[in-house]
Amino acid sequence: MRLKLTTILLFCIFIFACKEQKQTTDSPKKITTKKEEKKLPTAYKPNQQFKDYWYAGKAEITSYTIEQARYGELRDGKAVLVYVTEPFLPNIQVKADQKNPENISVLKLNATKKFNTGIYPYSIMQSTFYPVANNQHAIKVSASIQEWCGQVYTQINNREQFEVISHSYFEGEADQNFNLEKAVLENEIWTQLRINPKSLPTGDFKIIPSLEYIRLKHKPLKAYNAFAEISEGKYKLSIEELNKTLTINFENNFPFTITSWEETIDGLTTKATKLKTINTAYWSQKSNKDLPLRKTLQLD
Repeated sequence: MRLKLTTILLFCIFIFACKEQKQTTDSPKKITTKKEEKKLPTAYKPNQQFKDYWYAGKAEITSYTIEQARYGELRDGKAVLVYVTEPFLPNIQVKADQKNPENISVLKLNATKKFNTGIYPYSIMQSTFYPVANNQHAIKVSASIQEWCGQVYTQINNREQFEVISHSYFEGEADQNFNLEKAVLENEIWTQLRINPKSLPTGDFKIIPSLEYIRLKHKPLKAYNAFAEISEGKYKLSIEELNKTLTINFENNFPFTITSWEETIDGLTTKATKLKTINTAYWSQKSNKDLPLRKTLQLD
């Protein structure tokens, strides 16, 4: 009888141990199944007001008078922000020439500045291609700077990582190709704001400074710690490590036109103030008879 009880007890222990072993073996599988592939946030769906403004076959052109800090002094100049929606091919990351099911809609910003430093002129242009869906980083950002010493060019393509290509006439910079982990791009803030200011990053986060800043200050192109806050009609960004702050003032109602901005770097402040906004298909206005439009924008 005692032998029989012992056998039954051993059998129960064996069964229980097998169940315990099976649960232990299965548990990692349960953990893995919970790991889902990262998905994009829900895409923004443009309302009729947005469509009527941004898909009317015109660009929004706004001119600004600027006091640009360069070489420790303020320089008078002009800036222009040109916003327009375009169909964009996400793989080769260029404007689409024709309809294609793969096309995505981007809000493009061409931001230009022109000012003089003593005898010679500066010309700066930054381009940002930001998805209207407002659920991922800019697809592409580029910047070029020309002045009498030479010219520089930088481009970031958004793929599995940020792919960077950079050219410079400075020996220490020269030609570079490298990748960066994704982070907020300061360049994309200017387009994201026009879609939905409330979606702008706030609090503490990592940011890749504007390509204009990186080039003019010869800083490493990488992500830095930043802090930002938003209030009615104002977005303020600080990058303490670079002693840099940016404040963008905008109209609180759609289409959230940017009225002015200030950028303080190492104690010197660049300021821009709106002059005039027009909505027009500028690409078809390239005749001499269209020159008066520059006077309308107060650029001449």
